[in-house]
Amino acid sequence: MNKWIIAATSAAMMAAVVGCKSSSSDDDTAETPEVVTPESISLSYLGRYSSGVFGQSAAEIPAYDAQNQHIFIVNAQKGAVDVLDASDIANPTLVQTLTVESIAEGAVVNSIAFKAGYLAVAVEAATKTDPGYVALFDATTLELLGSRQVGALPDMLTFTPDGKYLLVANEGEPSNDYSVDPEGSISILSVNGDELVEVKTADFSAFNSQKAALQDAGVRIFGPGASVAQDLEPEYIAVSADSATAWVSLQENNALAKVDIASATVTEILPLGYKDHGQEENALDLSDSDDAINIKAWPGVLGMYQPDAIYAYEVDGSTYLITANEGDSRAWGEDDQAYWDGDASKGFVEEFRMKSLTDSRGFNRRVGDDLAPQLHAMAEGALINPSVFGYCGATMTDRGDCGEDEQLGRLTVAWTDGYRKDADGNPVMFDATGIENPAGDRLMYDNLYAYGARSFSIRDEDGNLVWDSADQFEQHFASADCMLGSNRDIPCVDYFNATHDEGDTFDNRSDNKGPEPEGITVGHLGNKTFAFIGLERIGGVMAYDITDPTAPFFVDYLNTREDWTSEDPESVLADAGDLGPEGLVFISAQDSPNGEALLVIGNEVSGTTAVYQINQAVE
Repeated sequence: MNKWIIAATSAAMMAAVVGCKSSSSDDDTAETPEVVTPESISLSYLGRYSSGVFGQSAAEIPAYDAQNQHIFIVNAQKGAVDVLDASDIANPTLVQTLTVESIAEGAVVNSIAFKAGYLAVAVEAATKTDPGYVALFDATTLELLGSRQVGALPDMLTFTPDGKYLLVANEGEPSNDYSVDPEGSISILSVNGDELVEVKTADFSAFNSQKAALQDAGVRIFGPGASVAQDLEPEYIAVSADSATAWVSLQENNALAKVDIASATVTEILPLGYKDHGQEENALDLSDSDDAINIKAWPGVLGMYQPDAIYAYEVDGSTYLITANEGDSRAWGEDDQAYWDGDASKGFVEEFRMKSLTDSRGFNRRVGDDLAPQLHAMAEGALINPSVFGYCGATMTDRGDCGEDEQLGRLTVAWTDGYRKDADGNPVMFDATGIENPAGDRLMYDNLYAYGARSFSIRDEDGNLVWDSADQFEQHFASADCMLGSNRDIPCVDYFNATHDEGDTFDNRSDNKGPEPEGITVGHLGNKTFAFIGLERIGGVMAYDITDPTAPFFVDYLNTREDWTSEDPESVLADAGDLGPEGLVFISAQDSPNGEALLVIGNEVSGTTAVYQINQAVE
């Protein structure tokens, strides 16, 4: 019979991830604790700190300092880092806030990483298209030690395992009207004690001449007037155990970049391919208007993996990459009515409802509403291929029932992908009768591309798919086994695919990325490895045993949102629980304030920093 206990583990097997430093004895003769491997694990709620700020990203990315028992949490509402005393881990308290105003006027914090007594901070300039900074703080004194300039919009950053380098993903997003589009890059900073001594830049300029080949391989490069280097937008970084190689998610581009750290060189761009939602194992619910859970296969619908967080771990000498397949679109200028009225110089929005894209009456009726002028410049309307979509009534001239809200109509798709092209990449035109005609004014969509894959994946070091969780997330939420709340007393089926900032929103996100897996961290418990995946929309954390990267399996799900019915969760914020997980950090039992393995989760919507305990079942 299994008993739930907290198992003692060695420093090597219980090293904390995402910047948490594991402590070790100075006495080489000290007895090594026995390594105990759990049969399984479960998650339980332990406590939280609440900023009291709703919907303004007041708790995003956490890091942990075992020596000082501090949790650091990015508070985007302040543009700063909140420092929490975690000595009473069930009741973290705010002790100080670190600002970056001395680095540059109007600068704000985007992300953090901790290692070996130092806190690294990614600093966005007041104008996001300007170069940003990386700052280094002494984690004990909380003194700013120095800063160095890096690329535009530095976001996620991480230390290499050997502590010699600090890597930062410079996302290089465009301005809202797309008039300025910085190049994306990865800055590699050499670390020498308390100094950032050198900055090298791994950029994408060498790939500018390979645009067509990259597009043919499946890398999404489509920003208006953008070079490859401008269009690629680094999001998140994972590093190999030997500190030699980094992999960088290029989320909007549905690709990874592979980086040689020592030479600061991007060596490869790896397209991630697409998830075929026409296969039964990749079924999904894609309507928010049918008032039902309807998970099924949809031929012709392809999911773009588009990972946010990625993580690297090693098994038998091979590196594997874990990806949270959130999905993301380019939507710039969407708040400027001039853009919707037809001024393409005011932005670029690639999202469109399937029913608006394929309406046989054409695009004109959407002008001033949700029609991207760049799409309108290409055509006056669009058809869908009846040989693919005939199952829902599509013909050569009409989409049939496919466009109904209960079918494909509500699905948010990328109009930039899926239409038929010639050998040169130009659209093949059709007339309104469905006949291919160079003088026609209709596009023909052979596939519909949806954002994200509603899953997490494991890939090899070359980006090849090893395993994917398929439809397991949505199937779990549709099952009687799934319960919400810290007491696990609220049926998931009542709030299937709910959103994170409103109450009573059953099925709300089915048309757009579903649960949205966003954050990932990994914990080593004995001889097993577990992945913890944060779900941005419905919330909570999925736990999987990934010891065998070819056959991971689900072990637990905990969601500590407590109020699911109040229309405005802000009005009940003190009792609402945790909404909108963003970042996660694993704390080993050895480094934990209470001697038990923990998860810390930053929840951007509720502005809370939650602490989960990882309970281990052993024989």
